[in-house]
Amino acid sequence: MKRSPELRPRVWDALVAAVVVALAIACAAVFWSGGGEGGLTAVISVDGEEQERVDLSALAEPEERVLQAGGYTLHLELTREGACMVSSDCPTQDCVHTGTITRSGQSIVCLPARVSVVLTGGADSGVDAVIG
Repeated sequence: MKRSPELRPRVWDALVAAVVVALAIACAAVFWSGGGEGGLTAVISVDGEEQERVDLSALAEPEERVLQAGGYTLHLELTREGACMVSSDCPTQDCVHTGTITRSGQSIVCLPARVSVVLTGGADSGVDAVIG
């Protein structure tokens, strides 16, 4: 009959556990710090082609852009905090109802005019992940 193996922890087991905990702490620190990204940038595109990139962190005061595309006129307001479509003469007004976007990855889209404003860069203000 075989003898069962000894199940007591060894020194190497503690060392492996310490390395795993250290790596978990390092990953969490990088995740919550935003990875050292720069300031927010608004990327304005018309018909899928980039028209302008605006560094929002460099704005001293709010700026307004008038965009004309697809037979519509849109008024975009850019601030240090984000971007907002103030008015549009498109029929659905979805772009205006989007409100102010302030985080990287958010966007404002006007389908009738084929205009999009996407925020890139910048450190997120909070954790946006599901871990399960």
